[in-house]
Amino acid sequence: QSVVSLLTDEKVKRAFDVVNADKTTLDRYGNNLFGWTLLMARRLIDSGVTLIQANLGNYNTWDLHGGIFKISREWLYPPADQAIAALLEDLHQAGQLDRTLVVIAGEFGRTPRILKVPNAYLTPGRDHWGAVQTALFAGGGVQGGRVIGSSDRIAAYPADDPQRPEDFAATIYHALGIPARAHWSDPLSRPHPVYFGQPIASLF
Repeated sequence: QSVVSLLTDEKVKRAFDVVNADKTTLDRYGNNLFGWTLLMARRLIDSGVTLIQANLGNYNTWDLHGGIFKISREWLYPPADQAIAALLEDLHQAGQLDRTLVVIAGEFGRTPRILKVPNAYLTPGRDHWGAVQTALFAGGGVQGGRVIGSSDRIAAYPADDPQRPEDFAATIYHALGIPARAHWSDPLSRPHPVYFGQPIASLF
């Protein structure tokens, strides 16, 4: 019943109705799948939603084991640049960026070398890679314009100031106001921490 009430709320219904936004807004965000996705996220923030996941991709996903050059150049990079810039600009102008953490990341990185998977794809791509990846943080009290850590020269492994997945998660929980001591108890009353790791201090 709570879910039905949420979805039938007029404010939420308006937030989801992005394809009928005014032309100026659609042109700023991009009149495409990813533009609509971040415009919806923007409206949900205004509706009071406190945690939003926006799946990033205008051409299915960024999981490009093949076709990486054409798809990235024509379908992924331009709409991502446009929509992310519009979202950050809107949040800044509305005075909401300082209290809204925007995180752009995947669940892993990509192989440092371009390769062609035999008998699978016509053109080259990049496979899954767990050793290193890039993540972007904006707003939510983090300092902008900072580059934290580095990889080796081919982006294969961390070279300086590596951050763990636990620290990545702790940074988000910290921005949400969840203290490091927060825990939940199992049926035997044993405490389990909500998260491990430490917020990435050099971001703040």
